Amino acid sequence: MQNWTKTLERGLVSGATSSLLSTVALAIAGKKETGSALAPTNAVSHYVHGDKAARKGGASLRYTVTGYLIHHASSTFWSLVFEKVAGRHLDRSSPVGILTASAATSAFAAFADYKLTPKRFQPGYEKHLSQKSLAGVYACLALGLAVGSTLMRQNEPAPSLEQKPKS
Repeated sequence: MQNWTKTLERGLVSGATSSLLSTVALAIAGKKETGSALAPTNAVSHYVHGDKAARKGGASLRYTVTGYLIHHASSTFWSLVFEKVAGRHLDRSSPVGILTASAATSAFAAFADYKLTPKRFQPGYEKHLSQKSLAGVYACLALGLAVGSTLMRQNEPAPSLEQKPKS
């Protein structure tokens, strides 16, 4: 497994790209399905503001910013898991391998969000979006993980497959 410093560096970038791309997906789906691009992000703030967060559709410091920050923290958490568990594999992987690992991470995140997590702590945007749209949001999360991971590795030398001799 890679060290925590490298995991954190890579995870922060992958977390940002996955957060941004999945937030764009939330906005597009929210606008299409509810008429509000911000309602799904606002709903995430239910962790702090309770059920009324799901009823807010407009821009709000209280709901939109809080919802985005929670979503960003969650995306970063899954990015850190992705980098810590798959990091060494990703160093040697092709784009298809990176996409596969990011899709697996995103699928596990969705499973954890909706099957392992009590309803009170689920993301909240499911109150506004269809399952098809939720799948698109998690696909964008996966794409963001892959893009961030690739960006962080593009200028790094390819890892050596040889073992270093022990001193």
